[in-house]
Amino acid sequence: MTETLTGPGSRELLLVAETVAREKAIEKDQVLEAMEQAIQKAGRSKYGYEHDIRAKIDRKTGEIILVRCREVVEEVENSFTQLTLVEAQAIDPNLSVGEFLTEALPPIDFGRVAAQTAKQVIFQKVRDAERLRQYQEYKDRVGDIVSGIVKRIEFSNVFIELGRAEALLRRDETIPRENFRVGDRVRAYIFDVKEEPRGAQIFVSRSRPEFMAKLFMQEVPEIYDGLIEIKSVARDPGSRAKIAVTTSDPSIDPVGSCVGMRGSRVQAVVSELQGEKIDIIPWSASPATFVVNALAPAEAVKVVLDEDNQRIDVVVPDDQLSLAIGRRGQNVRLASLLTGWKIDILTEAQESERRTEDVKIRSKLFVEALDVDEMIAHLLIGEGFNKIEEVAYIDIAELASIEGFDQDLAEELQTRAKIYLNVQERHLTKRIKELKVAKDLSSLEGLDLDILVILAEKGIKKLDDLGDLAADELLELLPQGRLTEEKAQEIIMAARAHWFDADDKSSES
Repeated sequence: MTETLTGPGSRELLLVAETVAREKAIEKDQVLEAMEQAIQKAGRSKYGYEHDIRAKIDRKTGEIILVRCREVVEEVENSFTQLTLVEAQAIDPNLSVGEFLTEALPPIDFGRVAAQTAKQVIFQKVRDAERLRQYQEYKDRVGDIVSGIVKRIEFSNVFIELGRAEALLRRDETIPRENFRVGDRVRAYIFDVKEEPRGAQIFVSRSRPEFMAKLFMQEVPEIYDGLIEIKSVARDPGSRAKIAVTTSDPSIDPVGSCVGMRGSRVQAVVSELQGEKIDIIPWSASPATFVVNALAPAEAVKVVLDEDNQRIDVVVPDDQLSLAIGRRGQNVRLASLLTGWKIDILTEAQESERRTEDVKIRSKLFVEALDVDEMIAHLLIGEGFNKIEEVAYIDIAELASIEGFDQDLAEELQTRAKIYLNVQERHLTKRIKELKVAKDLSSLEGLDLDILVILAEKGIKKLDDLGDLAADELLELLPQGRLTEEKAQEIIMAARAHWFDADDKSSES
């Protein structure tokens, strides 16, 4: 049996816990647990820290139960916290090994020091509970817009009071040239919440694209209801932005809905973003159409897609070049961010010049490699042939179907193409041996012979030499368009694979 330590004010203890819990917006039970730990600490201070002293506050009456616990064991290692079965059963015959003997302790007369210690423990536990509550409350609100009052500004970082929590708006997350003063009301986007020793750290932003997307969601009911979808956003904070929208409902105009009556909806967002100009773009599943839309207000006359390199050439009238590029390249940069495509802007004159040069280079290749005249070379180019490999391995019937060709000519061209490729392969193989390219590098999957030669001539002769490169460094060493960025990354990772195998073996040993 254990005695309960009652006394005047035991119910007042529950009232105090309830008041603190209400003020700090935490559970009453968390406050009582903090009080129990404080009483327990005071008990150990009085009776000795070597004892297992435990305290319990009755949740209904407020009575304090203070006991010493000792475990029943077969062999005692610590006489302060353990006792033998014989000793335990002499006190309580019902006890068995593994159970605890609890012995009531007399009430504690809290001295000044003990009371101060207990108070500190309670305050600390309440603060910890309050911080945990803040973290639990805001960790699921990442992606929300919150509104608060500027509490203080330190080194250009703005601290915003959000009721019982505080958010940090770093200088690099604000819109350029906007200034805040203590007491200003601020709206911002929560992009991260971290649990740290000093409490929940709530990080907010006003410069991220997501902030603008959330503002449109608040202003445009059709977006909130899911009738209109925001596909992507690109921002140059405080200056200009582009947002791509679409809808599956043909009766809804997504752009018009976002603009609102007389521009009321978009103007509300513009005002919040300090006058940032916003282009609302209709999204399209066709990359070419989407890119052309994204370059508005410039008008394109032609687009050329390079899907392997995720690149697109856009041809505009000569008088619209500066409009398409924008001031300091802003328009084309935002369009590229919005669409995910690398965009090259060309005038009609530049495109014609480039096409002429490209045809000249390819024509020269076919004339020299296949030993044909320029007319045949131009016919091949006109049919879309770019490489000798395409002539060598295309279906012979398709090659013979070209206007002006017959079966004999097609077979002859294909034979010459294969002979040329064989000669090139022997030449490159011989060059690789001369350059003393390591076997591990020459056998790496994904590296063609011409790439191996180019790399070896620039000092990359071993697998480790290639592994030491970054993907962008590899691309710089090769002719433009020879590899995509994704393919370059795959090759680099393949070259580094043996490093990880070595690490695994060393860790196993």
